[in-house]
Amino acid sequence: MNALRSRIPRQVAVCLLFVLGAFLMHPVWAERLPEFLSKIPPAEIFPGADRYGEPEGKPLVAPVYKGQEKLGLVYITTDVVNTRGYSSKPIDTMMALSNDGTIVGAKLVAHNEPIVLIGIPQSKVDKFIQDYVGLNLVKSPLKPGSMPSDIISGATVTLMVINDGIQRSIKAIAPVYKLGTPQAAEAVRGTPEASVPAFQGARNTVRTRPRRIINQDKQDVLSWKELLAQKAVAKLHLTVGEANKLFERSGKTAAVEHPELGPDDATFIDLYVALASQSAIGKSLLGEVGWNALKGRLKPNQQALVIAGEGRYSWKGSGYVRGGIFDRIEIIQGDTSFRFTDAQHERLTALEAEGAPQFKEVSLFTVPEDAAFDGAEPWRAQLVIQRTTGVSDKAFVTADLDYGLPQGFYADDPNAPPVEIPPEALPAQTASDTLSEADTGGGQVHLWKQVWAGKVWQIAVVLLSLLVLAAVFFFQDTLAKHPVFYDRFRLAYLAFSLFFIGWYLQAQLSVVNVLTFTTSLRTGFSWDYFLMDPIVFILWSASAVSLLFWNRGAFCGWLCPFGALQELSNRIAKKLGVKQLNVSFGVHTRLAALKYVVFMVLFGVSLYDLGLAERLSEVEPFKTAVILKFMREWWWVLFAAALLAAGLFVERFFCRYLCPLGAAMAVPARLRIFDWLRRYHMCGNPCQLCANECPVQAIEPEGRINPNECIQCLHCQVLYHHTTRCPQVVSVLKKKARQAAAKGEAETQKPQEQVVRFVPQRPSENEGRPAE
Repeated sequence: MNALRSRIPRQVAVCLLFVLGAFLMHPVWAERLPEFLSKIPPAEIFPGADRYGEPEGKPLVAPVYKGQEKLGLVYITTDVVNTRGYSSKPIDTMMALSNDGTIVGAKLVAHNEPIVLIGIPQSKVDKFIQDYVGLNLVKSPLKPGSMPSDIISGATVTLMVINDGIQRSIKAIAPVYKLGTPQAAEAVRGTPEASVPAFQGARNTVRTRPRRIINQDKQDVLSWKELLAQKAVAKLHLTVGEANKLFERSGKTAAVEHPELGPDDATFIDLYVALASQSAIGKSLLGEVGWNALKGRLKPNQQALVIAGEGRYSWKGSGYVRGGIFDRIEIIQGDTSFRFTDAQHERLTALEAEGAPQFKEVSLFTVPEDAAFDGAEPWRAQLVIQRTTGVSDKAFVTADLDYGLPQGFYADDPNAPPVEIPPEALPAQTASDTLSEADTGGGQVHLWKQVWAGKVWQIAVVLLSLLVLAAVFFFQDTLAKHPVFYDRFRLAYLAFSLFFIGWYLQAQLSVVNVLTFTTSLRTGFSWDYFLMDPIVFILWSASAVSLLFWNRGAFCGWLCPFGALQELSNRIAKKLGVKQLNVSFGVHTRLAALKYVVFMVLFGVSLYDLGLAERLSEVEPFKTAVILKFMREWWWVLFAAALLAAGLFVERFFCRYLCPLGAAMAVPARLRIFDWLRRYHMCGNPCQLCANECPVQAIEPEGRINPNECIQCLHCQVLYHHTTRCPQVVSVLKKKARQAAAKGEAETQKPQEQVVRFVPQRPSENEGRPAE
């Protein structure tokens, strides 16, 4: 044993040294093209080609040949532009371009996208990418914010990143390698191994300017009006008419048929962005205390941004609540782009600048440490505007908001190399600049109505399931008298909740929804926000109504996907002979109080910082187990698996002791006005059958059912009517049997009826005759 212990540290040390050596030998963002050239035959990506040339140039490309003729080139999008997917990691797409700029091949070669890996068939993603083949984005660029195919529901971020990577990489590659010009083929015609790379004929005249650094010496506090006037805070104003016009320009007929409601001049969104890591801007927007707190947690050269919005369109959306990523905002700087995750998000209740308006949505984001972002250089925030066009289809357009530090907020860095100014660079246009003055004719439907119209059949199935559940509760006595049928029905319903509501519709309710709702009551309630997800809205509404009838049990016991996962896995464990742990009622009662403590902590934090409360709500494993189907970082998967493992020995372990959502729903459940669960006088004294078999120990030893803990599984009602297990029912049946037996015996022993007739005796013939 001692020898084994001595070997383990050495083995661990060897492994660590090996990993460290591999890390040092290979740069994190090494160019990927050489790796894939050895894996993908030339003809597979470039029809008619028979070999690759040596990778060359910057950006790195490989010429493609047929014999001695150069046909074009291939490259990997992430070698050209730094775009991140849903997983915050690059998505590698191999592109093949002919000399005239036509896309002749495209292939997704590597990714780490959980949404693609678990929710979307690979064939759909491949079809999306293949729709680029045949296009020439050099001669005929796509309209801003458009793509060849409709977006696939469930993979919005992933496909947007792929689209962005393809379009921006082609835009970067084309001028360097003179695609679409005679020089593209002539540069190396007949000399495939020429020593002069094809990119040397690129631009001859290059303009430069000094590289900038943030001037942290400028620390004066400015009012909101001054920040806007000096453009330290940038603003994008988009009207309803302009939003509709963007979709018209995209050429998506289905999107045009679902315009936004309202007058053309009504505000669709007012979006504001600012670099909060500059001293004057940070102090003005966050206040002295907020600025010092931000400065204390920022690492060297790390930046922070403030994003605020007002209007009918939400720049946050709801994707970050489920998947943890803000999919409607992308930050782009040169060849680098990234989106924020909930780990980098801090919700602000208000901005501290004098005269700042009260925003519906305002947040502080820290830029990811591994993002190549320079706050002193110009960048832009790209707003994604989504519109549902069908059951599984979405259309989207983008609007850009340019940002650059005003003069005085930055200084020139004499020690840094100058920044190249491409001669073709033009000032980026905002959405307002690119729109004509043509009338759009107004809108017809709200955005949330479009979403509901696109999910008609899913809504119908969920509503039908709720009607079935209501029927179960209303006719529970009838169902409880058929224990075998009821048990099988319950298992089927739990499987429906897990597979359809949870893993397919991703409609797992969370304590985050509760915290968002209570916060909106304080900061400005809007039905439009809560109506954006119809399934979640329906489930919340049904759960709220059910609190008055069946406390929290309708959701917790039947509709919660994670609760269903726990119960089904525990059933399987019991079938396999896993011994269940018996938690004494005293210990159970004290442990059950933990979930209320967890909820109160989260609720208290949400009053101060909703963003922090949302991050702390990861105590719920719902996002890992249901939304992302365990396709997440290993520590989240380990946490969720540990809770499920505990549930194999203690049924619904998480529901009993840790679930803050169950605790939140138990509080208003005290207002219930009906009590549907029937009990006998002998329940609890002396009978303990229901208390011992309750799956969540919601029945006290005295026989009382605790409505705060009951999940309405109706197991106690099955026992209430059981003819062989419930002592009361057995006693009554025995009594009835004895009475029936006694009655039968009495009937068999009943004396036979006898009829006695009294016949008067006739006088005899000799009677009355005189004696002789």
